[in-house]
Amino acid sequence: MSIGLATARSVVDEALAVGRQHGFKPLTVVVLDAGGHVVAAAREDGASNNRFEIAHGKAYGALALGMGSRALMERAEQQAYFISAAAAALGGRLIPVPGGVIVRGDDGAVEGAVGISGDTSDNDETAAAKAIQAAGLTAQVA
Repeated sequence: MSIGLATARSVVDEALAVGRQHGFKPLTVVVLDAGGHVVAAAREDGASNNRFEIAHGKAYGALALGMGSRALMERAEQQAYFISAAAAALGGRLIPVPGGVIVRGDDGAVEGAVGISGDTSDNDETAAAKAIQAAGLTAQVA
């Protein structure tokens, strides 16, 4: 099953609320379904240019390779050629830094991914994970 529109919107709203609660810079949030299609997205006022593409790349890369973008960063540090080749194979839609989190349902199946960009990568990941958990789903960051 894939994440639906209502849940995706609640994840977006919660991620933005987490960012505001913690004083993060303006965020852009992208929620993808299990097939990598955009279900919901939002860009806060003041978010810098091209944050959508970065947030999308964090989520899409995580979904495509089956691991959170933090794990992709660790893999890039060990296997730079692989990540470079994977990014090329994905048409550049792979951003290997924290902020791309896989969404799993109650049964453990992948329902989609959330990508956030706007603050530090660690803070982007925090907002994504907390928003996913608030929706009653499981956040896979690694």
